[in-house]
Amino acid sequence: MKGSRVLLVDDETVFTNNMSKLLTSRGYRVTAVSSGDSAIQALEKEDFDVVVLDLKMPGMDGITTLKEIKKLGLFTETLILTGHGSIDSAMEATKLGAYDYLPKPCEIGELVAKIEGAWEKKDNTND
Repeated sequence: MKGSRVLLVDDETVFTNNMSKLLTSRGYRVTAVSSGDSAIQALEKEDFDVVVLDLKMPGMDGITTLKEIKKLGLFTETLILTGHGSIDSAMEATKLGAYDYLPKPCEIGELVAKIEGAWEKKDNTND
């Protein structure tokens, strides 16, 4: 949904910068961070509709970050980005409560469609 708050979590700053620009140009309000720890800190300060979370990151990886997000009990949906063909990890993430996953790199149209689906799920759960 236009105006949705999106938290983009990925250690590849070129990727987050590019995706932030593309999503912002489509009407999303984007905050980008480069680690799981930073994601948790951002979620403790602000409300986000959708978290776009990379699985492979140094320090706190995506699975651990997802578990921490779930512990916070926030009303947000998490979309997993996975590179390196780690589909098993992405499937594990969905079992832990992630909305869905996308292989990386992904097309902006695919990402927007998944964000919209996650936002709709969150919105319908909130009714």
